[in-house]
Amino acid sequence: MIEIYLFVNPIGKRCLSIERRMIELIKAYDLKIQLRLIPIMNLNTISEFMNRIGASEKDIKLRNDLSQEIHSAALDVKAAQLQGKKRGRDFLVELQEAVGQQKQKYSKKLALQLFTKIGGDVEMFLEDRHSAFVKEAFLADQQIANEMQITSHPSAVIYNYNDDCDAGIRIEGCEMIHHILDTYNTKESLTTFLNLQNKNIPFDHLATDCHLSLI
Repeated sequence: MIEIYLFVNPIGKRCLSIERRMIELIKAYDLKIQLRLIPIMNLNTISEFMNRIGASEKDIKLRNDLSQEIHSAALDVKAAQLQGKKRGRDFLVELQEAVGQQKQKYSKKLALQLFTKIGGDVEMFLEDRHSAFVKEAFLADQQIANEMQITSHPSAVIYNYNDDCDAGIRIEGCEMIHHILDTYNTKESLTTFLNLQNKNIPFDHLATDCHLSLI
């Protein structure tokens, strides 16, 4: 089995493009891949996001506002995921489309409207959203990101358990992930790439830099 951890900004449009591409490839190739979408937030990702939108890192108010929005959106996603992976994924996509692409202002009201749109159980969502379990789940995700040394989003970590190998491939950044998906764009080539980690084959031939590494 192949397991992919995809670390994302829950209100970022760049992450949305990666999610869509991965979901399309999994469906097209009929691969046995477990995709885990993990919303993350840390000092590095906030700074990276501010740079991306052309904001000054010295703008403390904006930094605080973005931190609160991303944190709140991440809790929304964790609550949505409790109603199933597909529902959690659908909600995340709707949220990123609304805030990241359409530039709507994030709010808890917007999150509720989007969750209603995808047909989720709103009463359960509201109950879970304010639960200690969801907060703990969010913190657990941040711990996973920290252990995997994730410092930017989107980033992906791929594990291939087919050959009892504990190593994983960490791919950081939107451009690098797209590069991998564009280079290995068939079922056979993608499977070969995922098996590289088990054979300790160098990645030089990928013409990539330090954004691709073993963990």
